[in-house]
Amino acid sequence: MRGVGAALAEKLLRIGVSQVQDLLFVLPLRYEDRTRVESIGALIPGTRAVVEGEVQLTEVTFRRRRQMLCRISDGSGFLTLRFFYFSAAQQNGLQRGTRIRCFGEIRRGPFGLEIVHPEYRRVAAEPAPLEETLTPIYSTTEGLPQGRLRALIGQVLDELDTTAIRDWIPAKVVSSLGLPPLQDALGYVHRPPREAEIEVLAAGFHPAQRRLAFEELLAHHLSLKLIKHEAKAEPATVLIDGEGLADRFIESLPFPLTSAQRRALRDVDADLSLNRPMVRLIQGDVGCGKTVVAAAAAARAAGSGLQVALMAPTELLAEQHHRNFKAWFAPLGLDVALVSGSVPARTRKSALELIASGEVRIAVGTHALFQEGMDFKSLALVIVDEQHRFGVQQRMRLQEKGQKDGRFPHQLIMTATPIPRTLAMTAYADLDISVIDELPPGRTPIKTVVIPEEKRAAVVARIVGLCKEGRQAYWVCPLIEESEELRSQAAEETAASLAEALPGVHVGIVHGRMKPAEKDAAMLAFKNGKIQLLVATTVIEVGVDVPNATLMVIENAERMGLAQLHQLRGRVGRGSEASTCVLLYRSPLSQLARERLKAIRETNDGFEIARKDLELRGPGELLGTRQTGLAQLRVADLVRDADLLPHVHETAELLLASYPDNIAALAMRWVGTAERYGRVG
Repeated sequence: MRGVGAALAEKLLRIGVSQVQDLLFVLPLRYEDRTRVESIGALIPGTRAVVEGEVQLTEVTFRRRRQMLCRISDGSGFLTLRFFYFSAAQQNGLQRGTRIRCFGEIRRGPFGLEIVHPEYRRVAAEPAPLEETLTPIYSTTEGLPQGRLRALIGQVLDELDTTAIRDWIPAKVVSSLGLPPLQDALGYVHRPPREAEIEVLAAGFHPAQRRLAFEELLAHHLSLKLIKHEAKAEPATVLIDGEGLADRFIESLPFPLTSAQRRALRDVDADLSLNRPMVRLIQGDVGCGKTVVAAAAAARAAGSGLQVALMAPTELLAEQHHRNFKAWFAPLGLDVALVSGSVPARTRKSALELIASGEVRIAVGTHALFQEGMDFKSLALVIVDEQHRFGVQQRMRLQEKGQKDGRFPHQLIMTATPIPRTLAMTAYADLDISVIDELPPGRTPIKTVVIPEEKRAAVVARIVGLCKEGRQAYWVCPLIEESEELRSQAAEETAASLAEALPGVHVGIVHGRMKPAEKDAAMLAFKNGKIQLLVATTVIEVGVDVPNATLMVIENAERMGLAQLHQLRGRVGRGSEASTCVLLYRSPLSQLARERLKAIRETNDGFEIARKDLELRGPGELLGTRQTGLAQLRVADLVRDADLLPHVHETAELLLASYPDNIAALAMRWVGTAERYGRVG
């Protein structure tokens, strides 16, 4: 391509572009309407607009920091342009009487409406041509500005014969869904006409976007199915449990298994009796007893004279699993080793030797379990407490790391995110799925109350009484900004104000900018009762069991998605005491926020909440990349595009049966690793 040298090619590679066609699949994040000039008098704060006017005054001031202010007018009003970074040449180019056209976000400023750092250019007295299409905004990388990327994509659209872009989905499938051909869809999303409805495009509901979303979901679904096919083609050891440890383990439990647990365990047992690797997901709500099912599978492997590794995402969770497994397996005469960074060097060395010799059959730990220098004598089962942290790539590496003598270990993955069936089939197409949709009897349901921010003082007062009774509480801080730094700052300010308001209560803090060791230390202090009130950001939605914590307060609850609220609420109610979740909200509530808060108040059933979340199509990540480890989706959204998923599954079967040669090319286009799937027969 013209103008693309080695340096620019390297930057393009960072956004997944290695060949000309790839540029067309760098898809817009949003659009701006630069097709018409707005009069200054009609501007509305919070919108983005093109404005044209004459410079009345340009001056450099020193209000807290050096800045340049430029005042323009078009006869209908005045607008200030504010620059914090500027050159002498810029200042000279904005002399009084100069006519400019600028674009940016309209804000309220100390002198009326303003734009901070607008895009601008000088224009002649006669009208200059405007953009003919909506302006796409792309996700880019350092050193590759929007304008440059836009120009490159425009060059491809103008010069590439669009018939060269192969459509790997049969035309009959696309037309039956009422979607446009691939070439038309690409042309539209990069250059929407000026009459296009920007709200429809922003929501992702235009047929051109839906066409691309369908193809992207299909590519990911096929890729995962082929990973599963490949995994199932490898040999594994049949686990026969000659020592009968699984039955003895279940008999030793002080409680009976629920019917959902027994059903999941039957699925696991059936897999482990085969000579191909199990790759199964146990999906269930917080507290449904997934770990007990995993422990029964571990007992079966140990009873077959083989080894088990249980991996957790944090040291604190690994320690919790270690304590549970140790207590459960001690009566069976099984030792359980802990492998994590917090274990003293001598103890760790001894544990590694016992695992390598096969003397210890069950090892619990963090990622350390699969690092260099960690050897198993006969690893037959890997259990992953996923808790949203481990994705497809990690599952593949895990499988390869556990290979020994040409055999692969069985894999059992647990997730506490209840997901509607069609979403789960797409997000976890590389896994067989067992659902535990029933809570153990005797658990006290968590009471959820929704309270306006004005009654915050009453909630704070309630914490005093709670702590006097020897109980503990969580206080989750507002999720006002997506910046981790601002979020952490908000947590620190909240912790300081609560400590001041509650002089007799020991207040601790956990946020995302703390080092892992600091976070773990704070959580451990809370678990051990040294901290009575833990102020936290949403990092605690994945955490340890603290049965003594009976109150969860969530500020700005109206800003959070249903799935996240439910996950946070699940941190309390872990013991036999009655627990409460208080959702503080700020008025006025939008209709969507009102529906969400009503849903979370009315049910504790995670699967019902997931269904409602899907119905509301709220922004709370029911199933986002952050939770599942899925590759970042460029245009598709698993929740918004849920109605396409049954068609995705049907089309995947059609391609596997009748168009197998198209699959690698589809994977290469959207997933970028076709060779990973090309050898799957």
